[in-house]
Amino acid sequence: MTGHDNFHSTAVAWLKIVLPLLALAILSTLFLVSRTIDPSDAIPFAEVDIADRIREPRLTSPTWAGVTDDGAALTIAADEARPQQATGAGASAAALIVDLKTPDGARTQLVAARGLLDTKLNTLLVEGGVTITTSSGYALQTEAMTAALDRTSLVSETAVAGQGPAGDLTAGAMEITQMRDGSGSYVLVLKNGVKLLYQPPEQ
Repeated sequence: MTGHDNFHSTAVAWLKIVLPLLALAILSTLFLVSRTIDPSDAIPFAEVDIADRIREPRLTSPTWAGVTDDGAALTIAADEARPQQATGAGASAAALIVDLKTPDGARTQLVAARGLLDTKLNTLLVEGGVTITTSSGYALQTEAMTAALDRTSLVSETAVAGQGPAGDLTAGAMEITQMRDGSGSYVLVLKNGVKLLYQPPEQ
């Protein structure tokens, strides 16, 4: 074997050792680079005043759902709710939507600017301008309305105005409740100076 052959064999042997080590070093470098974190790339989080949250706890987009004693489904949703820390008996809420579906298939929706849930009285007071829409064709507005949580009862003691199946109407108060004749029917009652501007159906 010549000196050239010896040199070639020695070079090949070294390359068999060096090349795997070099590849391992390159892979290790890539791994370290991929694990490098740039703090400037971190997703910014909204600043929250923790002290304010502790002082005034609140819930965002809360929903409450239940069934009344007479079988109606009641759902209450709001943009925000805050517990009543002074009384410990409920919560205040903003931008409410109240849905009531009675067993006979009728549906009533209330939309209000704010509300107050009283767990001791089992009531929800909505106010600040209330829009009332029913599946029977009524679209009414009133200033405030009280909804019972344990039975079907929506009561407004403030003036009501809007449209019904027969035309434009106004009243001093209204109530949606279950009839007491045992029929299981539900009725919308307008009272205290009801006025109706009758509009005959178009022919």
